[in-house]
Amino acid sequence: MEKLKRNQRIGALMKILADNPNQVLTYNYFTEKFDAAKSSISEDIVIAKKLVDRLELGNIETISGAAGGVKFIPTLSKESIRTFLKELGNKLADKSRIIPGGFIYMTDILYSPKNAKNIGKIFATMYMGQEIDYVVTVETKGIPIAIMTAEVLNVPLVIIRRNAKVTEGSTVNINYVSGSTRKIQTMSLSRRAMQEGSKVLIVDDFMKAGGTAKGMRDMMNEFNAEVVGIGVVIATERPKEKLVDNYVSLLTLKEVYEKEEEITIYPNELLANITEKN
Repeated sequence: MEKLKRNQRIGALMKILADNPNQVLTYNYFTEKFDAAKSSISEDIVIAKKLVDRLELGNIETISGAAGGVKFIPTLSKESIRTFLKELGNKLADKSRIIPGGFIYMTDILYSPKNAKNIGKIFATMYMGQEIDYVVTVETKGIPIAIMTAEVLNVPLVIIRRNAKVTEGSTVNINYVSGSTRKIQTMSLSRRAMQEGSKVLIVDDFMKAGGTAKGMRDMMNEFNAEVVGIGVVIATERPKEKLVDNYVSLLTLKEVYEKEEEITIYPNELLANITEKN
């Protein structure tokens, strides 16, 4: 195989790192793959790191020691977050999305790979460094954004089911009260789904009163898991007091005026500052 030039190595290196976010890849891996000296790979990484920093694509970290190597932590810049959330809010504010009953059709937006990936990057950026073991969601429209968040954090995704399935084996089942309808519903999770005592991030698509989020948090208590945070795409402005308090929403839904065909929704202006701190 013909030896790669430096610019070719750097391009390939960035592609490999981007395809394996938050995963440590050893120097030996790159020296063997590119048939290059370790010193050359070290110089390539320094150049790639400067490029990533300059373009605000995230951060490339080097880990020293026998088990060390390099990993790429993808993040979105403050300005990118603001721009994306503004565009997302504008799409969701389209009056054609109003469904009878005062609901908003948002499935196509959440199921867009590009939107789901950006949402996942924002949630991952918010909770980066929290040593999260699992991303947890419930069997609903939040699955695409949850799996993208899990991919960026490089952790498994755990999906809580609405009903127990025989293929799940032994399960933990809890009843919870929906915060908006006040109806009693059921959640189920296989005992094999996660290790006890883990640290988890809960991700969901929508929150009104917070009943589902509280149900997921209660389920985590059954596994002695620590919930480090709850990330939701949209939270309603009312009721102001939710059943959970440690959540962050990307967008706030003020009102859906079905008769006037108008949706009032706005981005979380504090979010960029929150992610920057983390």
